[in-house]
Amino acid sequence: MKEYQTITEISGPLVHVETDEPIGYDEIVEIETPDGEVKRGQVLETSGDFVAIQVFEGTEGIGRDSSVRFLGETLKMPVTEDLLGRSLDGAGQPIDGGPDIVPEERRDIVGAAINPTAREFPSEFIQTGVSGIDGMNTLVRGQKLPLFSASGLPHNELSLQIARQATVPEEVEEEGEESEFAVVFAAMGITAEEANEFMEDFERTGALERTVVFLNLADDPAVERTVTPRMALTTAEYLAFDEGYHVLVIMTDMTNYCEALREIGAAREEVPGRRGYPGYMYTDLAQLYERAGRIEGVEGSITQIPILTMPGDDDTHPIPDLTGYITEGQIYVDRSLNSQGIEPPINVLPSLSRLMDEGIGEGLTREDHGDVSDQLYAAYAEGEDLRDLVNIVGREALSERDNKYLDFADRFENEFVQQGFDTDRTIEETLDIGWELLSELPKGELNRIDEDLIEEYYIEDTESETAEAEA
Repeated sequence: MKEYQTITEISGPLVHVETDEPIGYDEIVEIETPDGEVKRGQVLETSGDFVAIQVFEGTEGIGRDSSVRFLGETLKMPVTEDLLGRSLDGAGQPIDGGPDIVPEERRDIVGAAINPTAREFPSEFIQTGVSGIDGMNTLVRGQKLPLFSASGLPHNELSLQIARQATVPEEVEEEGEESEFAVVFAAMGITAEEANEFMEDFERTGALERTVVFLNLADDPAVERTVTPRMALTTAEYLAFDEGYHVLVIMTDMTNYCEALREIGAAREEVPGRRGYPGYMYTDLAQLYERAGRIEGVEGSITQIPILTMPGDDDTHPIPDLTGYITEGQIYVDRSLNSQGIEPPINVLPSLSRLMDEGIGEGLTREDHGDVSDQLYAAYAEGEDLRDLVNIVGREALSERDNKYLDFADRFENEFVQQGFDTDRTIEETLDIGWELLSELPKGELNRIDEDLIEEYYIEDTESETAEAEA
């Protein structure tokens, strides 16, 4: 192993070294400072006799007299089933005070692309316990469904709720336990306070036993932030495709990840793309998101819920814009609903799950799921439109039918979407609440539901029936 003391320049998180032999791209590097501290880095660029290294722990303390050693291998994640219940930093090192990880093997964090012909189409329901998702924008195994949020909104609480409650219902019925379901939680650029909240919640609820946690804090180097999701996804791939788990990967916050890409790109003096982000950001995000899926003949699966905060609440910003192109829908966390005290504040109208139809219906959720969802959408959308009209003409000018839809929109938000961050609803409970709301409308208005389903599930108004009988 050759050792160099030929550092020529230090620029932000980058160290430039002069070499006399070819160095591989992504090769791992050890840099030893004069006081004996060893820092790890990764080759970011190699050309001719010079190499650019991004340092994971930051470049503080590194000088021209520091020693640089090239290890001849790429960054690897030690993987084992024993990672469940462990907390790691953004670079995959234990931070929970537990024993050292004894890995089954060490895997390259870049991962191997899933052969498109070997992909199995996602079609099995994952129950998150959140009505706004399960009932209206259903998540299925192997899907990638991001949460679009914004600064100051409770996306952390929602992500914790999903991590805590998510199950595969048919697995529980068949096995009598939930051991086949695991969560990999990757937090990037969060504050120490947020990290403490995450860990306290996982420990309080017992969810930590089936969870692998990766924590990259806001004061950790930006370079480490670019590694964290790859560490998490490599762990998820091992648990899913080697150990047979159905793995839910929650990554928050992808905006912090993209900001790290921009910071590193600026340090490399790259030509910026839209709003200063690297032109390759689409490709970089796709490399992460496309690691979700199922493989034919393999028991496990990887489902992703990336969470991103839209700068300025702008969904045309490059980060949500590019994410929307790659993923299969989005869940909107809404500021106006949050201001009304709705928990979780999910706005179902702009939200979308493109694979929902494949994961619902008889044998998967319930035979009335699709029709109920369509009717709830239609009725809530009409109520929303009428709210705008009320602001102009007043409620007294509306017909009795219109007033029913206005009441429906209020009840939908306060009874269906609103459930708190600690309530876990089964899909049956979610659909039953939907029927309670739809039963406030006349049967003639339910034009998106099969008549047989109306006869079976529609709740007649007993008070009006009694009044008619007495008359």
